[in-house]
Amino acid sequence: VTHSIPACIGSMTINSKQLDNESPVSIFAVNKCYVTVQDGTFFDGSGFAALVREGYKVRSDVNITLEFRTTVVHGVLLGVSSAKVDAIGLEIVNGKVLFHVNNGAGRVTATYEPRGTNSLCDGKWHKLQANKSKHRISLIIDGNLVQTDNPYIQSTSADTNNPIYVGGYPADVKQNCLTSKSSFHGCLRNLVLTKGQQAEWFDFSRAFDLRGVFPHSCPGAEH
Repeated sequence: VTHSIPACIGSMTINSKQLDNESPVSIFAVNKCYVTVQDGTFFDGSGFAALVREGYKVRSDVNITLEFRTTVVHGVLLGVSSAKVDAIGLEIVNGKVLFHVNNGAGRVTATYEPRGTNSLCDGKWHKLQANKSKHRISLIIDGNLVQTDNPYIQSTSADTNNPIYVGGYPADVKQNCLTSKSSFHGCLRNLVLTKGQQAEWFDFSRAFDLRGVFPHSCPGAEH
């Protein structure tokens, strides 16, 4: 077994002596246990999760689905880039959700702006679906569809070969389809990337780099 247990552990004794877990000698990726907890992954606003070390190839088609919960109006949701300009990116900027795609010819953005007082940053769960099909891109938030015209119809493939960064990215990593550097603060769950009939569900505890991210529990109320 090479990954940690997704659980809360308390009142541990060794040879009848209770361990003091309030002041450990060292600690890594251990959070407090919440009184009320929900399924999902908690991002504390300081880091990111890095998935697919060998690089994810978006190419012509990808469908991304996830659910998010936040009270913050800025934050990176997901980015996959390349050494060139090809990339995709999902982010929350000023309370709007932006889905950026660059197939090599130029960046195109689908923007979802909540109507009236409906906020996406209300601490409640929201469903997101971002779809790239060749040069067409669309964004569905809570069932509301946004599509955008893409003038670069000849350019259809995002030739990415970098990891998938979720909730943020390292300072030394280039992201061609993200405008924000703000790490996401809140909870994410049910991240699935689908290509054709092939759906891939991502378990954050298997990420090759995890900073400020707690894979298997979200506090019941936003901290």
